[in-house]
Amino acid sequence: MTTTLSQPNAAGLKLPLPWVTLSLLAIVVLGAFLRFYDLQAIGDGNTYYTAAVKAMLQSPSNFFFAAAEPGGSVTVDKPPLGLWLQALSAAIFGLSGWSVALPQALAGVLALPLLFSLVRRHFGAWAGLLAALILALTPVVIAVERNNTMDGTLILTLLGAAWAFLRATETGRARYLYLGALLVGVAFNIKMLQAFLPLPAFYALYFLGVRRSVWHKIGTLGLASLILIAVSFSWATIVELTPADQRPYIGSSENNSVFDLIIGYNGLGRLLGREAGGISLPMGGGRSAPPQGGQGTPPQGMAGMMGPGGTGEIGTPSLLRLFTPPLVKEVSWLLPTGLLSLLLLIFSERLRFPIGRVHQAVVLWGGWLMIGAVFFSVANFFHAYYLAMLGAPLAALIGIGAAVWWRLAQQRRVLGSLLLASAVALTLAFQSVALGNYPRLGEWLPIVTALAAIGGIGGVLGLISRQQRLYVASASLMILTLVVPPSILAAQTALNGSTNTVLPSTYAGAGGGVGMPFGAPNRMGAFADDDLIAYLEANTQGMRYMLAVPNANIGADIVLKTGRGVLYLGGFIGDDDVINAEGLAALVAQGDLRYVLEVANMLRGSKAEISTWLNANCTTLSRQVWQSGSGGLLGNLLAPTIWECR
Repeated sequence: MTTTLSQPNAAGLKLPLPWVTLSLLAIVVLGAFLRFYDLQAIGDGNTYYTAAVKAMLQSPSNFFFAAAEPGGSVTVDKPPLGLWLQALSAAIFGLSGWSVALPQALAGVLALPLLFSLVRRHFGAWAGLLAALILALTPVVIAVERNNTMDGTLILTLLGAAWAFLRATETGRARYLYLGALLVGVAFNIKMLQAFLPLPAFYALYFLGVRRSVWHKIGTLGLASLILIAVSFSWATIVELTPADQRPYIGSSENNSVFDLIIGYNGLGRLLGREAGGISLPMGGGRSAPPQGGQGTPPQGMAGMMGPGGTGEIGTPSLLRLFTPPLVKEVSWLLPTGLLSLLLLIFSERLRFPIGRVHQAVVLWGGWLMIGAVFFSVANFFHAYYLAMLGAPLAALIGIGAAVWWRLAQQRRVLGSLLLASAVALTLAFQSVALGNYPRLGEWLPIVTALAAIGGIGGVLGLISRQQRLYVASASLMILTLVVPPSILAAQTALNGSTNTVLPSTYAGAGGGVGMPFGAPNRMGAFADDDLIAYLEANTQGMRYMLAVPNANIGADIVLKTGRGVLYLGGFIGDDDVINAEGLAALVAQGDLRYVLEVANMLRGSKAEISTWLNANCTTLSRQVWQSGSGGLLGNLLAPTIWECR
């Protein structure tokens, strides 16, 4: 079975340019609505990053190093570029959840015409429009791009790199290859090694697809790799060359090294897992001492607040992980269709070298999708929203697969009809089972079933018809029927934008999201208590730090409320070696710090030295001194201790 897609538009599926433009505009408007509607509903979003943006706006040093709080004690656990864009937005529009989410939402909208262009280039307007529509409606992509996590800008940058590698393959001009390498390096400075997931596919596309000698290809790829390394590690190298006492501690690193952060926490730690904040998560490994009460026992008062990236959010590693809860709702609704499209593309064209357009799509989009799918199936530590990385290649494969299927159907209508009907039936069955796994989404199951029945009956009747227009209409109806479930989830995710703002994910019904970890709304935000802040403000004027806290998730809301320095003793989740007891004593002696907040024995275990020093050198501040009334959640459930050190 062979077919050749030598023309951009398959016969019978040509669209006049005005209709293509209007259709693309409608998709972009739809995508913009889903990303911008009630965007302010995210509140402060992920307060860890929003507090960092507030800190970055206060000094050039904080800006460059991406300090997590205004005192510059520790950096965030990501490179700075995505946060620089958020800080720029906040500088223009004022700091808010809306302004820090704006760069991601804009990136998500811009990705739609870019993906359309990439697919349309060789496979026609219909294929490009379908790919753009699917990306616009991918639920987890919408969730991410309505948030201040940096994945939206990462995806747009990688799509730009895909364009450059495609142009390098088409033209043989090395400058496009170097541009692609530069863009991947830029993406690295948004989310580090996550940006390298599609890199093997990019390199393979050029090596297998360009009409050049093997040695020429090796040489140009080698030079591109040098550019990639230079751009990727430019910021990291500057940070490493800066004396440690002249910059913040590198958050989430083992030894105050950004290269350790790259290889460890944001590298092997994602694949192999790590222990978070002294709480043994089902990820293995780690460096924190177990909390009191035994391995795996949360600290007192913290039961149920398990850390991110555990089984509650991502399930356990398996080859079926993406097809089962809790991850199935994120990006997998059309994954069966995407995988079948990939198979169709592989066998629809005779293999030759350099590879043709169809097999270039297999290498580029199929490679990107499969590398990501395998990684997320076996990795031990990531967040559900990382699956947004699979949205663009999946959408591209389905759009291209539809174009290749149509060309096949023109030659062998019976075979083409059977393939389409089988793909649609398999995907609809999978979608029905997936919806059934979420009771709060089950109400949509009858609607999906009815639409599937209508689409199926109409599609079959049309497919066996001899009328060309009816055949085209029925095929389009069957394909669009598949988009209904993700469309429902996309709309629900956008309309319920106030859920899961800390770790964005697809809407799963009211109360149906994963229990959020330490930064969860209405939990650690309680420490930004008005009475406590008023007391601290009155008694810490001129000090570098208004307060020291065990971790960033306790301190971020205080930073957002006051704009003051808050020393994160243990970095993001409490196990970083930001400062030791000697350093803490020096800050107190210099008049830079007076108060330390401790809660639920968080300063035991890996911070036992600091806990011992506090007990020996500081006194506890009676709550009656600073608190009026009963204190509610802050005064009762979490029972904070305020140490006063002089």
